[in-house]
Amino acid sequence: MSHTAEIIAVGTELLLGNIANTNAQELSEALAGLGINVFWHTVVGDNPRRLKEALDIARKRADVILTTGGLGPTYDDLTKQTICEAFGKPLVLHQDILDDLKVFFEKNVHMKMPSNNVQQAELPEGCTVFDNPVGTAPGCAFESDGVHVLMLPGPPFEMRTMLQRHVIPYLRSISGEVILSHDIMTFGLGESPMEELLREKISQMENPSLATYAKPSEVRLRATAKAESVEAAEAMLAPVVEEMTAFLGNVVYGVDVSGLEEVCFRLLKEQGLTLATAESCTGGRVAERMTAMPGVSTVYRGGVVSYWSSVKADVLGVPQEILDAHGAVSEPCARAMAEGARRITGADIAVSVTGAAGPDPDERGVPVGIVYIGLATPKGTFCRSLDLGKRRRDRIQDLASNHAFDVIRRYLTGLPI
Repeated sequence: MSHTAEIIAVGTELLLGNIANTNAQELSEALAGLGINVFWHTVVGDNPRRLKEALDIARKRADVILTTGGLGPTYDDLTKQTICEAFGKPLVLHQDILDDLKVFFEKNVHMKMPSNNVQQAELPEGCTVFDNPVGTAPGCAFESDGVHVLMLPGPPFEMRTMLQRHVIPYLRSISGEVILSHDIMTFGLGESPMEELLREKISQMENPSLATYAKPSEVRLRATAKAESVEAAEAMLAPVVEEMTAFLGNVVYGVDVSGLEEVCFRLLKEQGLTLATAESCTGGRVAERMTAMPGVSTVYRGGVVSYWSSVKADVLGVPQEILDAHGAVSEPCARAMAEGARRITGADIAVSVTGAAGPDPDERGVPVGIVYIGLATPKGTFCRSLDLGKRRRDRIQDLASNHAFDVIRRYLTGLPI
C-alpha cells in the first residue's frame, strides 16, 4: 500500500528563522527510503489554534502525519494536547514514564522533578510509546480512522535518535514499498542546458523517474524508482544510470558521491599520487575541502594561500618578471604558482587558483570573474582560463574551487583539461 505523509514542525523559533528546520530534511530522507511519499512540509508556531487548523488540513490529504517539537514541559509545549483534541484521544498518565523522569532529575540534574514535567508522562490513550534515551520528552504514535500520527521531540539529536530507534521500524511495518534513488553527479553543464538536453527523456519516465537538481556550482541528476524491495528497485535503476552516464559523457564525475573532492581523493589514492595547492582568490577553499575528508593526509601534502604578490614571489617562487609583466591574475602566474607549490612540497601534482573574485576588479583592472587554474604535473604544466562573469564573490570562489577539482579529476582520468 502506498502512503502519503505530511511533516508538521511546531515552533515559533522556526518561523522567526532563529533555527533551521533540519528535522524535516532528515525525516523526508528516511521516509523516502521507506517508500512513503512526503508531499507536504508545514511549519506552525506555538499556537494551539493554528496547529489545530494545520492538523485538520493534513488529515484530509495524508495518511501519515509526523510532528516535531512541542513535547516539552513548558506552557507553550502544547503539541500533544492539541493533537489529542483534534483526534478525540484522551491523555493518559504513564506512571512508569513519570517514575523514570523523577529518577532522571535526581541522578542527572540533582534536584526534585518540577511539577510541570508531569505532562511529559501524559500520552494519548492506546498509543505506541517511543522512549527517549537522550532527553526527557518521549514520543509516540497512534492510528485514528486510517491516519497514523507520530509525535517526535524538536531537538535534532533527540529527534534523530528516536527516528532510528522507533520511527523507521514503525513506518516500515506499515509500508510495503521502498523508494530508492541514485545521484548522477555532473560538473560543466548547467541545469538549464541539461534539462533541455534530457527534457523528452525525463517527461516520458514515471517509474523509474529522472529529475535535475541544481547544487552550488554543479548539477545532480537523480534517478528514482519505487518497488516492493531494494533489489527490485536496484534492478530498475541500473540500466537508467548506465544509460545516463554514457549519454552525458565526461561531465559525469561520479554516482552517489559527495563531491568532486571525494573523486579526486579516491583517484589520487588509487594511483599513489600526492597533491599540493596554491590559492589566491579562493582563500584556501580547495585545501579546506580536501582536508575535510578523513584519511586525506595520505595524498595531500599541504598548500599555500598567497594573497599578496610578495607571498607569491617569496614563498611560491613566482618570478618577479611574470608579476610585473602579466600581473597576479594571469595564466603565467597560475602556472608558476602551481609549479612552485609542487616544488616546495614535493607533491606529485599541484593545483593553483588565481583570479578576481570581486567585488571590484584587481589593481591592474582585470574584470571580476576572470580566473586561472594551473596544474603542475610530471607531464608538464597546464592551465584552464575562465570567465565566470560578474557574480557574487562567494559564488566565484565556489565555482573556481570546483574547476580546480575538475582539472585534477580530468588529468587523473586522462581526459582533456
